[in-house]
Amino acid sequence: MNNKKHTITAALPYANGALHLGHLAGAYLPADIYARFLRLQGKDVAFICGSDEHGAAITIRAKKEGRSPQEIIDTYHNLNKETFERLGISFDKYHRTSAALHHETAQDFFKTLLEKGGEFEVKESEQYYDEDFNQFLADRYIVGTCPKCDHPEAYGDQCEKCGSTLSPTELINPKSTLSGKLPVLKKTKHWYFKLDKHSDWLKEWINTGKVDGKQLHDPKTWKTHVIGQCNSWLEEKVDQETGKKTGGLLPRAITRDLDWGIKVPVEGGEGKVLYVWFDAPIGYISATKQWALENDKDWESYWKGEDIELVHFIGKDNIVFHCIVFPAMLKAHGDYVLPKTVPANQFLNLEGKKFSKSRGWVIEQHQYLNDFDAFPNKEDALRYALIRTLPENKDGDFKWDEFVALHDNELVANLGNLINRVITLTHKYYEGKVPAANPTTVIKDVEEDSTTTIEEALKVLLLKVEKLETCILNYEFKNGVQALMDISSYANILLQRNEPWKIWKGEPDSELVKGVMNLSLQIATVLSVASQPFLPFTAAKLRNLLGLEALQIGDFDRLKTLLAEGKTLLENGHAINTPELLFAKINDRKDKSRLALVELQKEKLEVLKQKQAAAEAAAAKEAEPVKAECTFDDFVKVDFRTGTIVAAEKVKKAKKLLKLTVDLGFESRTVVSGIALHYEPTEIIGQQVVLVANLAPRKMMGIESQGMILMAENEAGKLIFVSPKDTAMNGGAVK
Repeated sequence: MNNKKHTITAALPYANGALHLGHLAGAYLPADIYARFLRLQGKDVAFICGSDEHGAAITIRAKKEGRSPQEIIDTYHNLNKETFERLGISFDKYHRTSAALHHETAQDFFKTLLEKGGEFEVKESEQYYDEDFNQFLADRYIVGTCPKCDHPEAYGDQCEKCGSTLSPTELINPKSTLSGKLPVLKKTKHWYFKLDKHSDWLKEWINTGKVDGKQLHDPKTWKTHVIGQCNSWLEEKVDQETGKKTGGLLPRAITRDLDWGIKVPVEGGEGKVLYVWFDAPIGYISATKQWALENDKDWESYWKGEDIELVHFIGKDNIVFHCIVFPAMLKAHGDYVLPKTVPANQFLNLEGKKFSKSRGWVIEQHQYLNDFDAFPNKEDALRYALIRTLPENKDGDFKWDEFVALHDNELVANLGNLINRVITLTHKYYEGKVPAANPTTVIKDVEEDSTTTIEEALKVLLLKVEKLETCILNYEFKNGVQALMDISSYANILLQRNEPWKIWKGEPDSELVKGVMNLSLQIATVLSVASQPFLPFTAAKLRNLLGLEALQIGDFDRLKTLLAEGKTLLENGHAINTPELLFAKINDRKDKSRLALVELQKEKLEVLKQKQAAAEAAAAKEAEPVKAECTFDDFVKVDFRTGTIVAAEKVKKAKKLLKLTVDLGFESRTVVSGIALHYEPTEIIGQQVVLVANLAPRKMMGIESQGMILMAENEAGKLIFVSPKDTAMNGGAVK
């Protein structure tokens, strides 16, 4: 008997806001596919997650909204937990780090490391302090300019633009998020985890899979970008000029001066809490404990021992914590298993732009479910679109047009069409019962001018099922869902090549028709099992259509065994239920309601895009620095005159330039102005302007420009004329 345990974790989401589709594609959907599949294989699985309810992000949100941190975490824990359930994310336990059991577990973990000796050091250091609020500032309470990419809103622990991990003192022009003022440095004491002492074994483990001579994982199964990011942290460099070592791991402070979080359980820890990135991953352990208590299981058997497979599903911004910090904590503790792999995904973008909660550029998971309430099988429609664009090895992009195309061209036209035809024809030909078929019956194969038998086709089907299995076990979920659709395509082609509807008209008792329909129903049964990790709601609906019981643990392995032995999956005479559509087309000439839902989402994003563009233009305008100081004597040297445009024409071979004739009253001037993208020549005839009249002439595109017209920019970025409110005399001086 195989007693191997499979502990699967998905990154604990912060309980300070609703989760968007980028989160779903990054960690939770891949983890759910993997967990569901292992259960179908009959594996012993603990799929663990929960809300991360400590840290500065929670208290910042609470202060902004005038609520307590407890109110914030209760709101978003419940919202996100319910949303995961609605989307079919099959956690065995969705816990929370505010629970008493988690506090106890995290404090015990800290005390164990402390008692071991050599893992912590207590250091006094200078930390930013907000004098207005009489408070030390946690990393997320400090913002400033990133020293790596110049992003002006980097946090004290990380720049969310370039992804660099930072310390608060590295920020340029730091300011407190509480008072908005420059914080001061003040001495404080903290416990530091000696991460640097774990550097050597971490390097070996990540790059070779070995620890203390034992092969714990195959590094070939780790994603390249995961290993690369880890090595960039582990690598020590030497400055050629100073000879000073840079890079490499350093001791990491694991306590903070805050009043929200897990209290530091030792003398001298008053007023301090455990750093959220020490506390949060221990949440996987405490969640497993809670699940074990509720299900009469031994939690330690999922975290301690030889026969355990631990896999962390995360986004790439969490790689360092799950591949370096947490493994070092586990090994320092001494009796915990290390992860077999950490298949971190890259980022998912939305219509070509990075998801941004602060700018509203998001599709929140719960909002999608609410907006698409009347959309048939909305959960699997979203799951499928996300799986097909998963950012497994590079950033992906969710687009509404692709959502429609994938839904109609693949879910409807391939999978949905197959099932509808098979169920409908079975009722038409055999009163909804599986026809008996001779396994040696010869039918047309998928290739032109080739034939096969029912039993040979089932062998081909087994190979396709095994391919799907290999993809999932290698964390290649995009390839896995394509393997699923390949099974459906295979059945569609067999149906189309054999055209049983033509033969049945003249020969209702045809052995070929019976064989083709029997085989099609067997393939539909395979799809009812193989689709479950990807499309659980569709799988349940398909099982019902086929008159089958709900899926049980181990059904995938039982399916493979039957296929390998050439046994039937549906008994002859088995009754199936009446036809029902799995999916309804979005682009439907008779019913445009589903397309209207999608178009509304696109309109929302377009409005938001325009608002953002206007805001960015306004910000750029506001941010434009004031020019160097000049004296009054310098200013009065400039001769501003009013004039009227009396002629205008486009300059050949110049998209931006117009040639203008300006009447100054006492003379006319030729002026070349870069306003052609904003105005047609005919619409500015008669426009009064302000001209810099004593600017030295300059040739542009072979035309001598005898002055410059003053222009301003509005919020939309359009150039507008600077002109007198009332009509002024041409040639009059502007003073």
